[in-house]
This record gives sequence, C-alpha cells and structure tokens, in this order.
Amino acid sequence: MPQNLDSAQQYAEKWLEIIKKPEQPPEELGKWIIEQSMHNFAEHFNKGWLDYRKSVTQAGQWAATEWTGRGATFEDVLGRKYIDFLGGFGMMDLGWSHPEVVAAVQAQLLRTPMPSQELIDPLRGVLAKLMADITPGDLKYAWFAASGTESIEAAIKLAKVYTQKPAFIVSVKGFHGKTMASLSMMGKADYRQPVGIMYGGPVYHVPFGDADAVEKQLDICEKIGVGVAAVLMEPIQGEAGGIVPPDDFWPRIREATKKYGALLIADEVQTGLGRTGKLWGVDHWNVVPDILAVAKSLGGGVMPICAVCTTEEIFQSFMYPNPFLQTTTTGGGALACSAAIAAINVTVRDRLWEAAEEKGNYIMPKVKALAEKYPKLYKGVTGKGLLIGQHFQTPELGGEVAAALFKRGVLVAGTLTSAQTIRIEPPLVITYDEINQGLAALEEATAAVAAAI
Repeated sequence: MPQNLDSAQQYAEKWLEIIKKPEQPPEELGKWIIEQSMHNFAEHFNKGWLDYRKSVTQAGQWAATEWTGRGATFEDVLGRKYIDFLGGFGMMDLGWSHPEVVAAVQAQLLRTPMPSQELIDPLRGVLAKLMADITPGDLKYAWFAASGTESIEAAIKLAKVYTQKPAFIVSVKGFHGKTMASLSMMGKADYRQPVGIMYGGPVYHVPFGDADAVEKQLDICEKIGVGVAAVLMEPIQGEAGGIVPPDDFWPRIREATKKYGALLIADEVQTGLGRTGKLWGVDHWNVVPDILAVAKSLGGGVMPICAVCTTEEIFQSFMYPNPFLQTTTTGGGALACSAAIAAINVTVRDRLWEAAEEKGNYIMPKVKALAEKYPKLYKGVTGKGLLIGQHFQTPELGGEVAAALFKRGVLVAGTLTSAQTIRIEPPLVITYDEINQGLAALEEATAAVAAAI
C-alpha cells in the first residue's frame, strides 16, 4: 500500500484518544474497535492468527477483543467477562494488572523510562542481586532482555563461549523459543522444517524424561569426539502439555553432565517463579543447574523481561576480556526491572508457589475424574501445580472443548508442541470461586462435546 503520513498521524491520534480514556468504551465505539482489530490483524499483522483462534472462532464470538482485566477475570471491549484459565501462557502468574506491579512501573515511568546505557542504572543491579538471592545454589550473575527466546539464545551463547564446545542435547517436544538458535533446539518439526538449516552446531534430540538416552548420547559424543556444550531441558515440559519427568530424571542428568563436562541449562521460562508448585521447577528434585533461564511471569504480567542466571565462574565468559560480548539496548530497561522487582516481591512475600501447589492439588483430581468419565474425549491429564495439560483423543476434540468453554466464559488454549492438548494454566492468584466456576464450565463443556460424538 502507498505511504500516507497524514493518514497515519490521524489514525494514531484517534487511537491515543481511546487509549487515554480509562472507562469502558460505549457499545458503538466497542464495535468499531472490534471491526478495526479484525481488519488490522487480517491485512497488516497475521490473518492466520484470526483463523487459528479456535476458542473464539468456533464459539461464535469471533470478534471477542480483550480490553481490561484484574486478577483472573478480564473483560472484552463490549464488557463481557471471562475467567482466565490460560494466564497468558504462563506470563500472568500475578494475574491481570497486578496493582503493586503497575504502581512500581508507573512510578518509574515518571522518573525515567529507559537508561542512558553509559551510566549505571540502579534497578538493573537491584534485579540482578534479587535473582542471585532467589535462584538455587550458587547462581550469582544475571543478564536481562525481553523475551524467553532471548534468554535461551543467551544461554546457548554463554554455554558455547564458556565450554568452547559446539553440541547440545535437547528433548523431543521441547519448546525453547523461535529465534534461530532457540528454534534449533525445538522438538517439533512444524516449526523447524519451514526454516531449513538453522544452528550450525550439532543438536541431538532425545525423549524427554529418558535419563538413559541423555547418558547414552553424552557417551556417544565423547567417543566420537563431539564436544557437548550443554544439555538444555525444561524441568516440566510446558508446551508439550505439562509433561512431568520421572523423579530420577533431573538428578541423573545433573550427574551425567558433570561426568562428561557439559553444562546443564534449565529452561524455566514457563515453570519459573512458582508455576509448578515450587519457586523453580528444578526445586522439585533439588537440582541446581549451571544456567537458568526465566521470562514470562518475571515481568509480573505488566512488562516483558527475561533473565539468564549463572555462576560467577561461567559468567566470566561474558565479562572478560570483553564485557560487551552480550548486550542489548532496551533489554533490562528501568520499566521492565521495576516490574520484575515488584513481581519478585509479591511472589516471595505471598509464597505464591504454595498457592500454586494447593490450587493445583484441588483442580487436578477433578479434571482427572472428568477424563475417567469421558474416555472417548480424554487420553489423560498431566502436570504439576497450575501447569496442567488435558490431553484429548484428537486435536479436533480439544478444539471443541476449548470453544465450548469460551462460550461459557472461560478462556483456555492449546499448546504449541502437542496439538491435542488444552492447558489449564490460570494466574496463581486465581480465587477458589473463579476455579469452581471454571471447573463447572469445563464439566458442562465436556458433557456437551461428548454428547455430540
């Protein structure tokens, strides 16, 4: 389309007027926002997203456009309320617009939104110190950017620089992001094949939870002279649907990596900060990784931020002889750090991992009972804490259940490496009343779908 600067300015000004109004828009304006959103996504962002959003499209409310939220309840632009059983794919552990996180960001915004990059910005140091305090073992240094895939890219780079080895061992159905090196670690063909050749070093995929396979691959690599920089795994697979490994898996791969001189990287992007019922996913097995990556909920559901945490010895590779080996202009900015500081404070003060464990123990038996009641629908239910995967017999059945839930005012979604899985991943602050409403809707939805088979 031709350049049109006057149109761009007028359109921006109209939207800024809408953004600055705190109240719910009137119905006529709300419908205009929906129409504009539909058009803009289709013509300028990603039409495939509109086609894929089965919770909305199959529920007959295709134009549902989110607008505001608090806790585990949000509203669309027409004022319709929904219970959030999705939690922004793990981003909203503290729910929508947590007031303490928002207040911290607002205060910092009035002071200075971004640092000069030349002087010392204090909040980056504060957050790095907090990460050292809350991560397991002797992890001491942290580097910050915006997204989970950036944290994995940095972890891969750090492992390579420190070990001077090229290879990685990862898992089938593992999900680590979609930038090039992170994508190379992906455990599903759908995202890898269209791209073709990716990371130049060897990447070996093994079944998740199979410690024998990890040990065998490390041994083979040693025998054939391929140096393994690291074993990279999620403590509990998120996008595969809350897949929990056997209890001996993490302790055994920890010992194996030490034996063969490889690092152990824990991808805690989705599991970190309380989601699975422990502060860190690796805490379920008392394992300390060499590198830990975290993102999503670190920003409290308010700002995007990720962190890569490691030991002083390993981080020397990013400090000397070149302290600018790994930098980013906007990553770890003051607004993002203020959000993370507030999010950590709330999480630790309120011990939200305990709430996740308790609420997960409340939800899981009820969902498993549904799975037993409707075996033609369900293959099974997996997970820990508030990272729960409902595995259906087919992707189509899972989509129908998600749509039926959305009709009943509950938002869920699928997972990215397990097509037949619908997650239950609500904010850790969800109330029991909201949980009970969501579970009642799930029972109605599954009954309706089962009756139609």
